[in-house]
Amino acid sequence: MSNDLTEADRRLEAAIDAALCELPLRPAPASLELHVLEELSRRAALPWWRRSFAHWPLLARAAFLVLCGALIRLAFLGGAAAVAGVDSLVWARQAGILVMSLGNLAAAIARISPPHWLYQGAAVCGALYAVLFGLGAVVYRLLYLQSKASDPIA
Repeated sequence: MSNDLTEADRRLEAAIDAALCELPLRPAPASLELHVLEELSRRAALPWWRRSFAHWPLLARAAFLVLCGALIRLAFLGGAAAVAGVDSLVWARQAGILVMSLGNLAAAIARISPPHWLYQGAAVCGALYAVLFGLGAVVYRLLYLQSKASDPIA
């Protein structure tokens, strides 16, 4: 379908636009006008630190920006000092050695075990998963569906 307007559509649009422009504006309800004026006066009475940043005095804005810059610099310097203060990550090295040792142990066990053990282990894991899934379905049926059936609201 094309987005091009036909001449008839353009004339109809112009007629509707002219008819709507001739309608008088509707005045706002008095209660709305009262609420808007009250809110404007309430916002005008706020102290400068409760207004938006653009309404702060120039000196306060400058001080705020200088303070933010100082805090950013302090954060960077503190992070650099924390990294420089760490002499060595002995615990990380030991954890890596432990993980590598466990990996080597698992590889050694996989090399010395017969292949049919792998298949039997996979079959046992599958059976245990099926039993767990079945027990979950039974518990759901017994607890949740029976409580829904006995619920007078449902």
